[in-house]
Amino acid sequence: MSSFIVKTIGNTLNATSLVSSRYASRKALNLFASPRKGRYNEAQLRIVNSAKRKDLKYENLNIATYNWKGSGPTVLLAHGWESNASRWDYFLNELRSKDYNIVTLDAPAHGNSDGKQFNALLYAQFMGVVAKDFSPQVIIGHSVGGMSAVFCQYYQELDTTKKLILLGAPAHFTGVFSRYKSMMGYNSKISNGLDDLVKEHFGKPVDYFSAANFAKSIETSTLIIHDTNDRIIPYEDALLFENRFKSAQLMTTTGLGHGLKSRDINNAILKFIEQS
Repeated sequence: MSSFIVKTIGNTLNATSLVSSRYASRKALNLFASPRKGRYNEAQLRIVNSAKRKDLKYENLNIATYNWKGSGPTVLLAHGWESNASRWDYFLNELRSKDYNIVTLDAPAHGNSDGKQFNALLYAQFMGVVAKDFSPQVIIGHSVGGMSAVFCQYYQELDTTKKLILLGAPAHFTGVFSRYKSMMGYNSKISNGLDDLVKEHFGKPVDYFSAANFAKSIETSTLIIHDTNDRIIPYEDALLFENRFKSAQLMTTTGLGHGLKSRDINNAILKFIEQS
């Protein structure tokens, strides 16, 4: 959204909060959780149509998965916000050249998966279903896909998953939420109302959902990759992860931004996967 639209929406909800702070907060939360893009266009569909499609279920929601079969270890790829499984196109050929068994999924309310709203915990549940079906040895997550991978490993304790790779992943939900509130210019009524709604829905306060804190109990060998110029997720989040994981390596880049698409990164990931 343009800065003008963002400011207009923020001001409108701030005015609404003077009449009903709960109504305005619900609208603000709905906006936060509703992706505006991430469904497939024709070019993106051609990428995933080259894989074998398999649909799984979490409760009443369909999970779209895509499998490029190989005889090697299974690698699960998890995209980020307002994206879909086609974002891995730049890396697929290199993984396939190593004969890895590649699995990707579409997050809730993204790609061909069901849902109208998204949250990282629901995404982690989707990943858990996919992981139990495909038994990946490696999970690679970009952005919120990385955060959800940590949530998934923490809650599901996947025995088959030996390695995690986090690309530009947020270390805690508090930071993501705070940046959203700041971007929209919400007043204290909406800001506090958002925190209350999260606690009502999930039974825990916002600061409980810290992927970095969850990482303390995760034994899985982890590679953290983050760019110092990431304007979406601060580099400091990578340092938090590095200090929390029991077994972690940090690869720092400069100039690649949040997308982190480069041959050097691909080579580092392949090397990490192949390490015993």
